[in-house]
Amino acid sequence: MNKKIFYTFFTTILFIIFLYTLSSISFAWGDPQIVTKINSAFESIKDWLLKIATPAAAVAVGTGVFMKKFSFGDEEKIRTGKKLINGALFSYAFILAIDLILSAIKSLIS
Repeated sequence: MNKKIFYTFFTTILFIIFLYTLSSISFAWGDPQIVTKINSAFESIKDWLLKIATPAAAVAVGTGVFMKKFSFGDEEKIRTGKKLINGALFSYAFILAIDLILSAIKSLIS
C-alpha cells in the first residue's frame, strides 16, 4: 500500500514537472513568422487599395457630377448621377475605414 502511494505521487510530480518544462520551451518569444507575413500582406493590400481607390473615386464622382450637370432635365440621368456619386463616396469611405477594420482584427487576434 505504501509503495502504491509513493509511485502515484512520484509519477504525478514527474508529470507536472515535464508539463511545465515542455510548455515553456514551446512558446515563442515574438510573433511567429506566418503571423508577421500575414500582417505585412494586410498592410500591402491596404496600401495598394488606397492607391487604386483614390483616383477611381475621383473619376466616379466627377462622372456623376457631369451626368447631373449635362442631363438637360432627364430625370433618369439625374438619378443615375446621384447613385454614382453616393456609391463612389460610400465605397471610398469604406476603403478608408479598412485601417480601422484591420487594427480591430489585429487586436482580436493578439
